[in-house]
Amino acid sequence: MFTGIVQALGTILSISSSGKGAEISIESSDLDFSDVAVGDSIACNGVCLTVTGISGNSFVADISHETMERTIFKYLANGSRINLEKALTPNTHLGGHIVQGHVDGVGKITKISRTDNAVDIWVDSPLDISRYIAIKGSITINGISLTVNELKGDAFRLTLIPHTHDITNAMMWKEGDLVNIEVDVLARYIERLLNHKEQNNKKSSMTASFLMENGFM
Repeated sequence: MFTGIVQALGTILSISSSGKGAEISIESSDLDFSDVAVGDSIACNGVCLTVTGISGNSFVADISHETMERTIFKYLANGSRINLEKALTPNTHLGGHIVQGHVDGVGKITKISRTDNAVDIWVDSPLDISRYIAIKGSITINGISLTVNELKGDAFRLTLIPHTHDITNAMMWKEGDLVNIEVDVLARYIERLLNHKEQNNKKSSMTASFLMENGFM
């Protein structure tokens, strides 16, 4: 589990096919590796990856076929800069929101503009996840915890303060770039609860009176 507060930028040293997935090597001189061990999780552009090897200020991880298909990793190459965050611990400040590191889909940046000292960014989201996105709700973009400030159909607007913009790979975003999107997990749980309630209500309509009226009793 993560918070969406990026701790460092990393650089992809290599990414190569491995079975149906890939193996990735990432270097970061700004991430503290002193408490990272093989088997730990690190969010890489919002994707939860398991560390399989560590060497100095770099680590290696495996990327499954499913992850390659559902994220922007299939478009990245050696030298690409990605956002990094180590897994949440009991002593971590929850400065963002609850992030699972499970990307729901890939969005496309359609417009970037500056407003005073902030940066407004419009992103088109996939149709199948747009129902989970709400104004003033939380969303994770490339591992960054952000707030949705405006909605237009399947598109939403984000506003990045200078600090967030300057310490993440958001500083490199361009119109037309693709980004990983993870919606707020609470929205998914709410949908599940509502669907479950509807299903139970349908089952409860099977009463003794109904059975008698239809000749079963």
